[in-house]
Amino acid sequence: MPVFPIEYQLALQHQKEEEISENALNNKINLDKGEIKPEPKMCDIEETITDGHQEKRKLDMVLDKTRGFVKYKRETGMYRPAEKRMKDWDEIYNFTHVHKGLRVQAARCMECGVPFCQSSHGCPLGNIIPKWNDLVFHNNWREALNQLLQTNNFPEFTGRVCPAPCEGACVLGINELPVTIKNIECAIIDHAFEQGWIRAEQPSFRTGKKVAVVGSGPSGMAAALQLNKAGHRVTVFERNDRIGGLLQYGIPTMKLSKDVVQRRVKLMAEEGVVFKTNINVGKDISAKDLHEEFDALVLCTGATWPRDLPIPGRQLEGIHFAMMFLESWQKKQMGNKIELQGLLAKDKDVIIIGGGDTGCDCIATSLRQGAKSITTFEILPEPPTKRSKDNPWPQYPRVFKVDYGHEEVELKFGRDPRQFSTLSKEFIDDGKGHVAGIKTVSVNWTKDVLGRWKMEETPGTEKVYKCDLVLLAMGFLGPEKYIASELNLSLDPRGNVNTPSGQYGTTIPKVFAAGDCHRGQSLVVWAISEGRQAAREADAFLSGSSMLPGPGGVITTLYPSQKG
Repeated sequence: MPVFPIEYQLALQHQKEEEISENALNNKINLDKGEIKPEPKMCDIEETITDGHQEKRKLDMVLDKTRGFVKYKRETGMYRPAEKRMKDWDEIYNFTHVHKGLRVQAARCMECGVPFCQSSHGCPLGNIIPKWNDLVFHNNWREALNQLLQTNNFPEFTGRVCPAPCEGACVLGINELPVTIKNIECAIIDHAFEQGWIRAEQPSFRTGKKVAVVGSGPSGMAAALQLNKAGHRVTVFERNDRIGGLLQYGIPTMKLSKDVVQRRVKLMAEEGVVFKTNINVGKDISAKDLHEEFDALVLCTGATWPRDLPIPGRQLEGIHFAMMFLESWQKKQMGNKIELQGLLAKDKDVIIIGGGDTGCDCIATSLRQGAKSITTFEILPEPPTKRSKDNPWPQYPRVFKVDYGHEEVELKFGRDPRQFSTLSKEFIDDGKGHVAGIKTVSVNWTKDVLGRWKMEETPGTEKVYKCDLVLLAMGFLGPEKYIASELNLSLDPRGNVNTPSGQYGTTIPKVFAAGDCHRGQSLVVWAISEGRQAAREADAFLSGSSMLPGPGGVITTLYPSQKG
């Protein structure tokens, strides 16, 4: 029996009602004229059985792209039911449900004259979003894929883990819920893999130039892939035991399957990119040696220096950085022989300090490991449910959201795990050198006469939270410095590798930088964008000019900003 989405059913019902009304009106006119009402037409039973394919074609014609943004509502159920997903480590996304109504969601795209979704407030890659939305609506998946890959090397990553600034900048989002851009993007690339359209493609020629890429996170992988397409011999150096960086070990498997990551790594290797793991450039091998051996060096080392919390009791056991917690568990799941050494949440009262994406990932991982209780501290106040006056569209909306980990904890423990406006004051010793609790105080945020936010402790709000595992998820201060020191690279005031504005060439010839080590802690989509543009500059340096695509997939000739 064919089952159609509710929009299709409503459209068919409306069409049937119109036909009934028209027939009734015709019959009334005929009777008024004294004509005999005709006998109802008898149908064979075979004629009453509808052709599912034919009905679907009719329904395709009913879908209204012109007024889709008015007629159709945003599909908000992107995750599998919390009560099911919290019991496993499979990806949290409800792909089957999302894909069924995808054309209806694509019909909501207004194809704006000025598409803010691909503006500076929207997608950093300049994804041609209205174009591939329309192609999906018209079932032209192959061309939708071509349009998507013009600007994004790894939509299977961004379609899963990106917070979607494009949706925050969607014009429809001014007074309605925005288009489900992220879901459509993910569906395009997943469909392409299912159809076998994504295959390894060796470059048609080789330039004879060699490039070393240090770091295999999203920026390093993007830079390597683009430089390989340009015909250069690319070697990627990774200090960990697997390729992928943040994608492999910084994001839990239920949010980004490691099979998805390694599928892309395998494709890149088949295309000619050489990966070398367990090599820590600057320690196991000299950065200066790489600089001399290779024709260009692209640094994509990330921002891996975590922000600490230097309050009394910090030296106690049971207090760990979030990335150490996430990485150790990922390695355990991948089969590594590793002692977790207290980095396991089972039967523990867990406190997570920091309310960003990493904090949420720690919440969900702790829950699946079997934590006794989970609480997370956020020093900032609870965001409003709607945009505030100082956060207008098309800026990224700083509003209250319930992410997958929050929903799961609320279902299991009956409360949202977040405590806002909470300042940690001291870690409490259990008498044996292990953390047993945290002293906190509530804070109040106000603006001074210059409009700057200031924080004040609220008297009488001191509180002690019991815990025996604390995870610090307060972000990162910048890249580790040993490679920059060895190469004598210039750093900006925040400690990132310094380059001229809008460029990626450093103060040392042949050396380029991209991703979080260049711009500071940021999003995966920004890392991919920077990796692509750093590769373009390195290609121009090596070849005299580059025809690799610029932002938004636009191909113009780029000439070198550095001289050899």
